[in-house]
Amino acid sequence: MLDSLITSKTRLKLLMKFFLNPGTSAYLRGLAEEFGESTNSVRVELNRLSKAGFLEAAEAEGDGRTRLYRANERHPLFPELQQIVRKVTGIDQVVEQIVSRLGNVELAFITGDYARGVDSGLIDLVLVGEIDRAYLDSLVGKLEEIIRRKIRTLVLSVDELEPLRSRLGASRSLIVWNAGARETSPGKGTSATDEGTAAPRAPRRG
Repeated sequence: MLDSLITSKTRLKLLMKFFLNPGTSAYLRGLAEEFGESTNSVRVELNRLSKAGFLEAAEAEGDGRTRLYRANERHPLFPELQQIVRKVTGIDQVVEQIVSRLGNVELAFITGDYARGVDSGLIDLVLVGEIDRAYLDSLVGKLEEIIRRKIRTLVLSVDELEPLRSRLGASRSLIVWNAGARETSPGKGTSATDEGTAAPRAPRRG
């Protein structure tokens, strides 16, 4: 869908990278290696997006030539861009068609490629709470056909989450549902519950 509007594949990859999970940040060289493209082609698109105000860059400590890029969450079009990217990748439908229908979900977050802003076709979804696994499997099967992406789920209790935080890469995860206080979030720092990008709070279900 987006590739018909945005002809530059590099620019499209950058939008996916930074707007799927606004906690994501990256350097030019790392982006070029990840995309398999030259640093020059990536630099051109980074400059364009930065000049338009969609990205912001900060100089690395001790090195005035190296810049760390991330989405500019203060841009007036940030919410719309993020919504478009999540709709195209199916993330919004994961919330609407799976998480919101399950009932007692305390927390839901995405790890792996999509948390890193890579549209790889495999969405890793972690659900914390009392989950009906049979119902979950049926919802996942139906949605996979619609969004044309595989969804790999991991169900945990609240107590099981704590010892698995670091193993799951939870501090770099993309939170899509939070029914409790911020203290129950899977990680601190670069998460989607940071100020300005709070995850939706779920209504309590009986």
